[in-house]
Amino acid sequence: MTHTVLVAGTASHVGKSTVVAGLCRLLADRGVSVAPFKAQNMSNNAHVAPTPDGEWGEIGVSQYVQARAARIQPTTDVNPVLLKPRGDGESQLVIDGQAVGNFEAGSYYAEHWEEARGAAEEAYRRLAANYDVILAEGAGSIAEINLHDRDLANVETARFADADVLLVADIERGGVFASLVGTLELVPDDIREQVAGVVITKFRGDLDILQPGIDAFEDRTGVPVLGVVPYDDPGLPEEDSVALPPVGERRVDGADDHPDPVRIGVPRLPRVSNATDLQPLAREHGVRVVYLPLDDGLSDVDAVVIPGTKNTVNDLRALREAGFDEALRAFEGPIVGLCGGYQLLGECIENAHVEGTGTERTIDGVGRLPVVTRFDHEKQVRPATYDLAGVGPLAGAEGPVSGYEIHAGETVATGDVMTPFAVDGDASAALGAATDDVCGTYLHGLFENRSARRAFLERLGVDPGDPGEGTVTDSADRAAALVTDSVDLSGVFPTSEATGNRSSDGRNL
Repeated sequence: MTHTVLVAGTASHVGKSTVVAGLCRLLADRGVSVAPFKAQNMSNNAHVAPTPDGEWGEIGVSQYVQARAARIQPTTDVNPVLLKPRGDGESQLVIDGQAVGNFEAGSYYAEHWEEARGAAEEAYRRLAANYDVILAEGAGSIAEINLHDRDLANVETARFADADVLLVADIERGGVFASLVGTLELVPDDIREQVAGVVITKFRGDLDILQPGIDAFEDRTGVPVLGVVPYDDPGLPEEDSVALPPVGERRVDGADDHPDPVRIGVPRLPRVSNATDLQPLAREHGVRVVYLPLDDGLSDVDAVVIPGTKNTVNDLRALREAGFDEALRAFEGPIVGLCGGYQLLGECIENAHVEGTGTERTIDGVGRLPVVTRFDHEKQVRPATYDLAGVGPLAGAEGPVSGYEIHAGETVATGDVMTPFAVDGDASAALGAATDDVCGTYLHGLFENRSARRAFLERLGVDPGDPGEGTVTDSADRAAALVTDSVDLSGVFPTSEATGNRSSDGRNL
């Protein structure tokens, strides 16, 4: 029988994704057949995965990474319901990897939630038929009492999966014991009975000083604290925009103490998506990724990377209203646009009313590339490998680069422009385009490819680091080490699962 553990939280961004990824890698390396699962995610950081029908669909990037950590092929079953915020209270609903439509929260719950719940339970059943352990991740707080009758990722998952619940709380925020006690008081009674233990994350202090609080909490609630995880960032991709600075605030990412780092400016678009594309750059020694408010200038950065956006048209309007388009036109350093960032850099967008609000059919772009994007209702979702003949900001990069595409709209050249990306020998602006200083492409994950990352950074005078550093494998191993060193697994997993002992038919003993 499949054993399911729901890793739920007292709030968003408390470390659930890291705990799940670490447990997936730990159990997989001990010979356990394990899969991640998140019934419903809300994120614009998405990845491509196969659907039950053999097509390609979208899932949250965290579930993609968790499946990789479990050493299995990611499919849309690991995240059957994805909500991608578009702004103004509206999200695109993706079920089993396919976009269903754009809805406000009220209409989603009134008209589509039952469909989403059915899809989530069916996806869970398919996983349960093939894996011995399922590590489900909750969303936000499990104690949102206004949502308990429709909390798909937490309450409903705990019920239809009959899951043990591992409750995660972030001590960095303060008030960790109040959060835990309050959460246990507010969860439905049947879910309270399924709570097997607690993990406290992001701890920086002396465990001896924390211990009296742990003892008092356990005496009060009868729920054991199974682990205290030290503050560390294993380098996993961020699940959503909670990790980004708020719109209007500047933030600098980069961990080393290089005396004279290169600064890569990233406009903080209101509807930014797939900001995880920037993380390979931020991990490099001597590089700072600077998220810029749109009313900032570009005088103190050496290069610009424009990430994707869930709503290209409205974010283009936001750029223009803030004057950031003028700053981009005047900027003399290298610029790279990814997906929606590529579209923004063109001369204009046609059929703009399909993508954004308003009735305008054509909206002017930044004008740094002689290309035009025409929107329609068809969406491209697929893995991709391009042949790159590097020019412009990627000069010197040669050979295949792999990633994925998630976009609406088709881009064509309107004048002389270099087309450095090709598939089966066919190079066109539909894949990407470049001038001496500007490059745009639809390939998400471009900078995960060492050749492209090296070429871009060498133009800025940076020597990229070891190709093995900062990979999903490396990050999953670090997350597993955090869990192994800090959490008493016997409190949630039977000894057979924790050690990987298996019977002759492959099931856990």
